[in-house]
Amino acid sequence: MPPRIDFFAASRPLTYRPKALTCPGRAQQALKALPASCRGFANSKDLPVAEGAEGPNTDTLPHVSEEAAAINEITGKGGPEIEQGSPVQEVVKGDKEAEKNLPKVMQQDMKASKPSSTRSYHTSARRLQDATLITQTSQAPSQPGVKFGLPELPMPRSANLHHRYDPVVEQVTNLMMRHGKLSVAQRNMSLILTHLRTASPPTINPLRPLLPGAPPPSHLPLNPILYLTLAIDSVAPLMRIRSQRGAAGGGVALQIPVPLGLRQRRRTAVQWILDAATKRRNRGSGKGMFAQRVAEELVSVVEGKSSVWEKRGGVHKMGVSARANLKFGQRR
Repeated sequence: MPPRIDFFAASRPLTYRPKALTCPGRAQQALKALPASCRGFANSKDLPVAEGAEGPNTDTLPHVSEEAAAINEITGKGGPEIEQGSPVQEVVKGDKEAEKNLPKVMQQDMKASKPSSTRSYHTSARRLQDATLITQTSQAPSQPGVKFGLPELPMPRSANLHHRYDPVVEQVTNLMMRHGKLSVAQRNMSLILTHLRTASPPTINPLRPLLPGAPPPSHLPLNPILYLTLAIDSVAPLMRIRSQRGAAGGGVALQIPVPLGLRQRRRTAVQWILDAATKRRNRGSGKGMFAQRVAEELVSVVEGKSSVWEKRGGVHKMGVSARANLKFGQRR
């Protein structure tokens, strides 16, 4: 069946243009009827004409320096400050055509006094002088023959790129690291320090005091690294118990106390704190839950509520009871 032809749809793209209105008489009458304030173009007769000039508005304003000189003559002050920065007279010196085009004030100034090489004020010279003073003070050698001076000895630990962190923070970060993921451990360490800084001041238990010389509890959140160091050093054991079989003969194992160094004591304390933090219950889900548990365990250590204190007390009690076995360890 052939398609139907729609005449209305076919006439849509056709445009209809009416015939232009050609009536010159009516157009002239309409232009005459317009008010005098409406003008389609500018009339040169209406513009003001300057006296003694050929065209309209040919009276130009004087130069800025000439106007400043005239005002200073009236007020009785000095001339304009043309010498500030790099003077124009020195720039155009030797160019006769450029000197002719200079303002009258500059021409008179050049004729009256020749510009000297030293000026009372020069912005670039002032900046260069300040820069030389700074370099001279910063690079002043402390000893003859040394250009930049000798470093202060002994050099601080933070002067090395690999030791820019606090030793306690670095040791705890390395102990928290799992499967070689250092960035994850560093993120957890940052969250722990943030929690210690934003937490409320702890309440110290008098039965389990911290190290002597510790600051008051209200000052601990102000320094989270000191907070962390104080919590670790307070529960760090002074010794470890080594079991040695056959030390006294007969195959009987003896418990021998062995003193620990500073890093060994901190390592044992951090391992105890991490073990106690893993046994805590999570309060939510996310990447920072383990860091939050470790931070809460550190706060409980400072407050004397953690089970780490009992481990430390048990090690010290066993070491005191086995102090008589020290001679067997020395004999080995």
